[in-house]
Amino acid sequence: MVAGGGQQHIPGRRIWAVRAARLFDGYALREGRPLVLIEGSRIAGVDMTGAAPSADLRVLDLGDATLLPGLIDSHVHLAFDPDDRSKQAMAEEADQTTLTRMRHNAGQQLRAGVTTVRDLGDRRFLALSLRDRYTAGTERGPEVVAAGPPLTRTRGHCWYLGGEADGSTALEAAVEERVARGVDVVKVMATGGVTTPGWGPHQSQYTREELAAVTRVAHAHGRPVTAHAHGRQGMADAVAAGVDGIEHASFFTEDGVEPDWKTVEAVVEAGIFIGATEAWLPTGTMVAPHMAERVEQRGANFARMHREGARLVCCSDAGAGPRKPHGVLPYGIIHFGSLGLTNAEALASATSLAAEACGLADRKGRIAAGYDADLIAVPGNPLHRLDTLLDIRTVIRAGRTFQG
Repeated sequence: MVAGGGQQHIPGRRIWAVRAARLFDGYALREGRPLVLIEGSRIAGVDMTGAAPSADLRVLDLGDATLLPGLIDSHVHLAFDPDDRSKQAMAEEADQTTLTRMRHNAGQQLRAGVTTVRDLGDRRFLALSLRDRYTAGTERGPEVVAAGPPLTRTRGHCWYLGGEADGSTALEAAVEERVARGVDVVKVMATGGVTTPGWGPHQSQYTREELAAVTRVAHAHGRPVTAHAHGRQGMADAVAAGVDGIEHASFFTEDGVEPDWKTVEAVVEAGIFIGATEAWLPTGTMVAPHMAERVEQRGANFARMHREGARLVCCSDAGAGPRKPHGVLPYGIIHFGSLGLTNAEALASATSLAAEACGLADRKGRIAAGYDADLIAVPGNPLHRLDTLLDIRTVIRAGRTFQG
C-alpha cells in the first residue's frame, strides 16, 4: 500500500487504520477522507483514494476531524513544577520525587497532543532514564529527546540542575561526560536567565571561545548544541561558535530589547533553528511581570525573523512558570498564527520543522509511510481555526491509542 494508492491488506500482518475527513501531513492539508494504515509503531501507508476499507481491516473512523502528526515540543523541562517559582529546592530532592513529577508532566504533554518532547534541562540525567523506559516500552509516554543538566557557570542560570562548568577545559570535559552518558543534544546557557538570580538574562555567561569549545567537542561526537541565549552578545557569540539552535533569541538588553539584524542574517545563513518559546496560557500573570513588554517586543521581532527566512520552531519552555504548564504548546501554535505565519506554517513549526530541529526528521513530524505512528486528531479544520488544537480528540503514540 502506497501513499495515494489503494489498500493492500496482507493477511497475517497486524495492521489497523485510522480515518478522518482530512489530514495535515506536516506541510499541507490533504482532503478526501484519507486512511492511515498503522503496523506496529509505524505508519504502513496513507491511502488518499477515499475507497472503502477491506472488510477485515479494523478502522477507527473519526468522522469530521483532521489528523495531524503528533506535536513536538522542542523545549521542555519535565522536572519542573510550573507552579513552583523557586526551582532551587530540586538540588536536594530525592530522585524518585523528581521522576514521579516528570512522569506526571509527561502524561500532561501526551494529553495535549504532544507525542515528542525535547527536555533541555533535567537534574542528574533523569530525563535519559525516563527516555529509555519509554523507548523500551516498560512505561508509556512521549518520546523524549534528552540533554541532561545544561552547562552553566558556577551559580549561573539553572545551576541547581548540576551542570556547572567554568572555562573551556571544564566545558569540554562536561560535554564528554554527556556524550558518554548518551545525551541526544547538548544544552549550554550562553546567557543568564529570568528565573535564576545572579546572572541577568542580558549578561553573557560564556565567551565566544568557551562556546566554541562546547560545539567543537559535541560536533566531534555527532551531537548538536543548542544555546539558551537572551542577550544580544550571547546570541552573537553562540552563532559565531557554530551552535545548531538558539533558544529564546530575545535580544534583551539591561533595560529593553534591541535586535541585532546582522546576527539574524547570520542565523538564517547558517540554517540555525530558533526555539521561539512563545507558548503560554492566555490568562494569569507572567513569571516576571516587568518582562511582559519585552516579551511582546520579542514576538514582533520573531515576526520579522520569519519574514527574513529564520527557521522558527514553536516551543514552550514548559515548566518554567505558572503560565507555562506542561502541554501548553497548542497555545503557542495559535500565537504563531498571529505573528504573520500562515496556519500551515504555524502547524509545521511544531511538527515537521520541529522534527528537523530535534534531529528526528527521518521519522517524526509527518504523516507518511515509514514514519512513526504518532498522530493526533482535532475536530474540524485547523487550517481554518488553529484553536481546534485546544480540543484534542485522539492521541496515537507509537501505534497505540493513548487513554489519559
